Amino acid sequence: MKLKRFEGNPIIGPNKANDWESLITCNPGVIYDNGTFYMLYRCAGDDEAHVIRFGLAQSKDGFHFERMADQPVFGPSSDGPDSGCVEDPRIIKLDEDYYVTYAYRPFAPGRYWTFAHDVVLTPDCGPHAPTAIRQNMGNTGLAVTSDFRSFRRLGRLTNSVLDDRDVMFFPEKVGQKYVMLHRPKQFVGPEYGVSFPSIWLKFSDDLMSWEDKPSHLLLTGIEGTWEEKVGGSAPPLRTDEGWLMLYHGVERGGTGHYRVGALLLDLNDPLHIIARTPQPILEPEEDYELHGLYNGCVFPTGNAIVDGTLYVYYGAADKYIGVATCKVDELLQYLLSVRQG
Repeated sequence: MKLKRFEGNPIIGPNKANDWESLITCNPGVIYDNGTFYMLYRCAGDDEAHVIRFGLAQSKDGFHFERMADQPVFGPSSDGPDSGCVEDPRIIKLDEDYYVTYAYRPFAPGRYWTFAHDVVLTPDCGPHAPTAIRQNMGNTGLAVTSDFRSFRRLGRLTNSVLDDRDVMFFPEKVGQKYVMLHRPKQFVGPEYGVSFPSIWLKFSDDLMSWEDKPSHLLLTGIEGTWEEKVGGSAPPLRTDEGWLMLYHGVERGGTGHYRVGALLLDLNDPLHIIARTPQPILEPEEDYELHGLYNGCVFPTGNAIVDGTLYVYYGAADKYIGVATCKVDELLQYLLSVRQG
């Protein structure tokens, strides 16, 4: 079972006319609502600090997107914890508002593709500086908007001493609780029962109250395979058979190619995995996926189901944006055919 790429990929690429998106456009959060696909996409120019922001694009058919602004619609704050960069939005809608989880750093990461793996710029500071500052650590924040043009920052969702990203919400309550997926890098070792960074799940009565809630292991990697290190990709989607959830898997402990798998989770107990794809449903094959700032990467951050079709939006090689599709029923039937014993 494989997703089908759109023949017109990449659907968004760097725009030399705008300094703030002249080098990369990738990792888009996408939601479909009232006949329109809304996309917040990660973008950056060719500056040494590598300040990362969000642009806005919209589409009626899910394939052909139009940029909606000549300036970023969301970027680093002037003096807050997210004053370095904002990255990798995931979007859900509750009531009439769109809630956007996003990764951030207190300082811009620098040209990370020229550094060693997982290394970013760090500031000069004294020994009493908080860990988040001293290590320029990646955390996750929450913002809310009604129009994708004006945003209110609601604050930090994750523990300040954990590198905790790939954070997203389920689009509705489960068992009267909000549900959050997250991927804390430090949750590794015998005390956690996993050898590589994994996907964890939390429940809460409030969208901003998570730090004192226990984390439950949902999915861990499989040593020696395409998915040693795993992380959530896009907000789960409700189907008649269960929650359809995409995730990314990375070989060689997180240093190799990024590929995409799918899970089917129980609607009433999302910690119960009904099925897991044994092989990736999307992997880097095209030139725009194999060559960029991270060679060999497909990284979904947005998805939608419209008229029985699953649309998957992904960053390609940390430089471009692609879309791939399949019939939802075909993917569900495949998942059920390989369901857990």
